[in-house]
Amino acid sequence: MKGYGQFCPLALTAEVVAERWTPLVLREIMLGARRFNDIHRGVPRMSPSLLTRRLKRLQTAGIVERNRNGNRTEYGLTESGLALAPIIEALTGWGIRFLPMTLSREHADPDLIMWDLHRRIDLAQVPASRTVVRFAFTDQRKEKRHRWIVGDAAGMTLCITDPGFEVDLFVATESWTMARIWYGELPLKQAIADGGLVLDGPRKLCEAFPSWLMLSALATMPRQRPLRAA
Repeated sequence: MKGYGQFCPLALTAEVVAERWTPLVLREIMLGARRFNDIHRGVPRMSPSLLTRRLKRLQTAGIVERNRNGNRTEYGLTESGLALAPIIEALTGWGIRFLPMTLSREHADPDLIMWDLHRRIDLAQVPASRTVVRFAFTDQRKEKRHRWIVGDAAGMTLCITDPGFEVDLFVATESWTMARIWYGELPLKQAIADGGLVLDGPRKLCEAFPSWLMLSALATMPRQRPLRAA
């Protein structure tokens, strides 16, 4: 990134923090992503090589640290990185409050939605035994059509390939519909009642499923302008 050529704290900060994709990389680490692949799954349209460069730049700036945990490489925030958290949160809140928010089919990326969704499952509502939920996004091409959430009350894992277990609950919907549900524009129970999201499985699981999803933390934030679907 070409610098601003100004010896100003705001300009110097923007050169590091405001590069394309960097705020979203910071968001993922702030949300708990530690491994490279986990960070990348939160920014699926970012190339791995660019993510590598952004992480290195953040390390050089003293915002992110890279550590070894056994055989794994993990990333975390330094003291200065943690100090950025309320700034990123404030920018998010400002966008929700003042920008005209529009959901579109183009931006309804099922991988991003599913990655966020699996981190926002109320484990207290999930069965104690292993449960497998298969999502079918009927508007997606073959390689992005099916995603699985596998786990129990101790934790849930997102799988992009068939984990090989018997499926307990099938969920069929369009990625755009799931995005509207996730961001609070379409109530989940309404989508089920209208047929926009179809559940297939034991009655007990179908009835419990809505209680599992806590939805996006952004869904309840107040907006100056209503969320619109395009």
